[in-house]
Amino acid sequence: MGGRDRCSCRMFLAQSCLHALILVVVTTVMAEEGCDLVGEEGSESPKELAILKRLEPLTNISFSTESGSDNEQYTYKFRVCREVAGEKPNSGLVQINNQSGKMAVVGRINETHLASGSKWIMLIYKGGDSYTSRCDKEKRKAIIMITCNRTSLATGFTMVTEEREKVNECFYIFELESSLACPPEDLHLRVDSPHLSVGSILLITFTSLVAMYIIGGFLYQRLVVGAKGMEQFPHFAFWQDLGNIVADGCDFVCRSKPRNGPAAYRGVGDDQLGEESEERDDHLLPM
Repeated sequence: MGGRDRCSCRMFLAQSCLHALILVVVTTVMAEEGCDLVGEEGSESPKELAILKRLEPLTNISFSTESGSDNEQYTYKFRVCREVAGEKPNSGLVQINNQSGKMAVVGRINETHLASGSKWIMLIYKGGDSYTSRCDKEKRKAIIMITCNRTSLATGFTMVTEEREKVNECFYIFELESSLACPPEDLHLRVDSPHLSVGSILLITFTSLVAMYIIGGFLYQRLVVGAKGMEQFPHFAFWQDLGNIVADGCDFVCRSKPRNGPAAYRGVGDDQLGEESEERDDHLLPM
């Protein structure tokens, strides 16, 4: 009986430990649920849900930056759709006073708004801790502008400004660079990859055709026709006479004077006649 009791006790302890482990895992998963968009479950904006799906690669990254004046220095910690501080429920972005260590929640993930443009995503956390004396003691709000940067998944998290001199609707603005904000058709491109313009493509095509013409014509003239020397160049007579053809064309187009116009009649005046020679030809007569 004693052995059975000990065995039962061990089984009970093992089951208790397993239940406790499952409870911890479930609690952790619940704590990492993520952003809660405005609207009842199942009726959220499809656009916001699509943006939220794009931002999933950032959820495992923690961001931090410092900002402030000479009298006040703060550290800001931020996560995308995850809690920053466990002691602050749903804290998506917090402000920590470097002197006193006091922490204030700037925005919570359970009040999330999302919007996007061609090369930016705007993430808004509302429901932060209330101001003590400013902005009519309303709750804080954080606006994170995520701009396009194809070279990095996430970089450049900075605090841009805090608007707290208004009567209400105060806010904090932060900036973050990420490739996730770039247009989907551009995500496969790298910064160091060549971008060919239309002119470059046409130039490459023209150069390739000229090379094919010269090489193919040379081989034909040499192997088929049996030409030697300069005669191996394709259409050698045409290219040899090209300069004269171009000159004749330019002369025909650019010169305004007729080439074969009739000669004008000009009379001869008396002043153009020379003086009559005084010499005689009598000496030529026979004596």
